[in-house]
Amino acid sequence: MCRADLLKNHANLDMQCAIPVFDGLLDEPYNTMVMQLLYRAAEWHALAKLRMHTDNTLKLLEACTTSFGSLMRQFRNKTFADFNTIGLPKESRKSPSGRKKRLLNLNTYKFHSLGDYVRTIRLFGSTDNYSTLTVSKREAPVHPYSLAP
Repeated sequence: MCRADLLKNHANLDMQCAIPVFDGLLDEPYNTMVMQLLYRAAEWHALAKLRMHTDNTLKLLEACTTSFGSLMRQFRNKTFADFNTIGLPKESRKSPSGRKKRLLNLNTYKFHSLGDYVRTIRLFGSTDNYSTLTVSKREAPVHPYSLAP
């Protein structure tokens, strides 16, 4: 049994817990599509977060990324055609024509950058070796000469 409360800080395990939670919520073919997406997302996350990579694990990550992207585009296209997805009320206030039908937006930096993971891992090593946090501009850089007595 999956105990989500014990897995709070483990994103990959949370995704694995999501699979039984989402299973059966939607009718077919959407249920199968969501199950495939959740499985592929968990697989991608597990591969991307490995602390040590080989050529084989990077090839698997590349193939998984391609598959995940393809599944996301299929899901976007199928749900757009079959569901009346509209913008939020807040968004409709900005548009003079009211609430418009919306497409799942995959044109985001976050989604686009998934394809860069393998190249980044090859250049810099596994993703636990560095941080993408922006350094605050308020902290002045420390120069070696300024530390002299």
